[in-house]
Amino acid sequence: MTEYLGVLIYLVLASVLGAVILFLAFQASPRRVGDLEKITSYECGFDPFGEARSPFDVGFYLVAILFLVFDLEVAFLLPWVLGGASTGLAGFTGLVLFLIVLTIGFVYEWQKGALDWN
Repeated sequence: MTEYLGVLIYLVLASVLGAVILFLAFQASPRRVGDLEKITSYECGFDPFGEARSPFDVGFYLVAILFLVFDLEVAFLLPWVLGGASTGLAGFTGLVLFLIVLTIGFVYEWQKGALDWN
């Protein structure tokens, strides 16, 4: 049971810290509403109180998905940057192939017009 003592202490400290942060944020927040736009659910340009089947621009979702894909691919580069010298020629070749595929995907999406907002 003593091997879980660190985890228990961590959970207790994280819970107490979370409660303290929420309490302080509640105490520091303003109580009056100056603008009706501030109380809306989202600030994405859509009216949150309307028809659920209204048309919307898919560009927001497309850009979000592209950001996630390229962000994760760049995150895969971090281990090579940190330990790239120890991987040798095989690791460097894998990295170059990965970057080539990443670049081809970026050029393909650019040519398809996925990055244009017009």
